[in-house]
Amino acid sequence: MTNDYQDWRWQKLGEKCVENLKKNEFDARLSPSIDDARQIIEDITGEYETFGFGGSDTSRSLGIIPRLKKKGKTVYDHWEPGLSPETYQTLRLQQGRCDCFFCSANAISATGEVVNVDGIGNRTSAMMFGPKKVVIVAGMNKVTHTLQEALDRVREVAGPMRAKSLNMEAPCAKTGFCSDCNAPQRICRITAILHRKPMLTDVSVILIKEHLGF
Repeated sequence: MTNDYQDWRWQKLGEKCVENLKKNEFDARLSPSIDDARQIIEDITGEYETFGFGGSDTSRSLGIIPRLKKKGKTVYDHWEPGLSPETYQTLRLQQGRCDCFFCSANAISATGEVVNVDGIGNRTSAMMFGPKKVVIVAGMNKVTHTLQEALDRVREVAGPMRAKSLNMEAPCAKTGFCSDCNAPQRICRITAILHRKPMLTDVSVILIKEHLGF
């Protein structure tokens, strides 16, 4: 029964979020499942040839990368094992000029704003300008009621959990709490808020009624 109530709450919150994202000029969809979201993604990205991926567990959990490679598409993925430092950097740059860029969000407010915090900036740069198409995929666990709650979520949830997952030498990776540190491996260095769809970038936001990512 608890899952039924959670599904109901996510449906209502997701509908509100999608409505406001559309008001803010984004193409926004609410998907009931990963399978459904995968079909939506294939439908809206089939014309593109080159694809970039930010450091997103969510978009990768959909199994998009192997599907694209099977179709002969070019994928710029800096998470490929065994990359040289030069190739690693080149792939990040190529992500900002690909046909279609995939990433998730650290938080999305039901008022229609998308929040991402980055350490290097390749993700925040590519989601705003460069690619012809940007697809932001997020589980409903990342949707908050307000923009302030979205920013709080980054500090209280997404930041510490992401730092821990990457084994970063940052205080939050040990304590579980943000201390606004100055650690060399601090991952929260750039905050990007999409209040509206960027003027020259086609952005789709796909919310999935599942718990995905950090």
